[in-house]
Amino acid sequence: MLWRSGSQVIAQIVQWGATFLVIRILTPADYGLFAMTQVVLMLAAMLNGMGLANALVRAPELRREDVARVFGMLIAANLALAAIQVAAAPLVAAYYREPRVAEILRVQALLYLANPLIALAQGQLARTLEFARQARVNILAALAGAGTALTGALLGWGVWALVAAPIALFGARAIGLTIAAGSVPRPSFAFRGAGAFARYGGLVAAGQFFAFVWSQADVAIAGRIVDARTLGLYATALFLVQIVVSKVVPPLNEVAFAAYARLQGTPGAVGRAFLTLVRAVMVVAMPFYMGLASAAEPVVLTALGPHWHDAAPIVALLALSMPAYTLYVLLGPVCDALGRPGIATANGATAAVIAPLAVIVSVQWGIMALAASWIATFALLLAIGARRALPVIGVSAGELVRAAAPAVSASLAMAAVVLLVDRALPPLAAPTRIGLLVATGGAVYAGWLLVFARTSIAALLSLVRPRPAA
Repeated sequence: MLWRSGSQVIAQIVQWGATFLVIRILTPADYGLFAMTQVVLMLAAMLNGMGLANALVRAPELRREDVARVFGMLIAANLALAAIQVAAAPLVAAYYREPRVAEILRVQALLYLANPLIALAQGQLARTLEFARQARVNILAALAGAGTALTGALLGWGVWALVAAPIALFGARAIGLTIAAGSVPRPSFAFRGAGAFARYGGLVAAGQFFAFVWSQADVAIAGRIVDARTLGLYATALFLVQIVVSKVVPPLNEVAFAAYARLQGTPGAVGRAFLTLVRAVMVVAMPFYMGLASAAEPVVLTALGPHWHDAAPIVALLALSMPAYTLYVLLGPVCDALGRPGIATANGATAAVIAPLAVIVSVQWGIMALAASWIATFALLLAIGARRALPVIGVSAGELVRAAAPAVSASLAMAAVVLLVDRALPPLAAPTRIGLLVATGGAVYAGWLLVFARTSIAALLSLVRPRPAA
């Protein structure tokens, strides 16, 4: 987890650093052209066969011919996507009334050549929990992508600097991960006998598609009803509150998926591992969410600036919905690792119905009603998802509640104290105010855990404490 999360943090810093430099060189028109192609790439990313790599990770036994068939399926799927993208490029360009979009999409089809190598190597390395090698490659690939973007911008490539950067990044990852994995099997296009892998990969892809539908419903629907400024406030508030669940939890889930797959033959081990991860994640996530909810105004003023002041109440409401959302996203990987990807797909399909309906109804009363609706929506989705997933995991609802309860109670105590202290403070500059509130909240949270929830601290430490090899 430290290798996977740490490498993501470093890679993100490298990429953001380059992005801010490139933004100063390129024009908004360059970024507008690039953005027109991203919806196509995001949709295609759900069908590129990455779920097949997960099938390799969770398979109890793996033969060389299985790996060869999966490699062949990855190549076939990505070549088909590349051909479709090249053929559809003129249609997309006509939709945007921008001829250059077609040329960009044709060049971006090169990305699909790297996908099979990346997916196969990632699956092989994750199966043996070799995340240190992956981490080193990811950092080097991030440097390659960032360097290409910055060099291209300085040389006057315009939008092509943005197009070349991900091609360099994907190419570097494909080469680096293949070397790290040690070998590339000869692909087999005789797919007879690979039905189980295909079904598994298809269910994972369907789940990703449903997740795309429901996660984009709020901006897609609200964008036609509210004005641009209000939508901007909402989207930025959503980005702020989802930092933990979108940037911290995914790499943890990726590592946990491989670990669950290794443990699936030991009775009760997967359930215990899942509860350990729940305790550890909630210890980190809950104070972040409740801190945002109780001190949204000084956080927004300090982090975003005074012109974002109106986003503060939206942040406070959205933060209250994040604990249920965080637990919800922890359910999918464990079911996938146990060979039941249909559960995550069913949960995604349910969310793809409930979330858009909630958005359509709530946004009629304004953006604050939309933000508040997520509290009930995520609570409902968690209840439905847990009912499907917990029997498969081998964990009861009571055990899940008890695993999350220490962090929840400590965070609620922290939030109550922070609210009282904030009201008692005299008028102060936002950075000073948030500094005092963070110090107060941190002391209360740590003290509460030490007195009432030492088990949760032990669970967090158990994930990072080195263990001797078996």
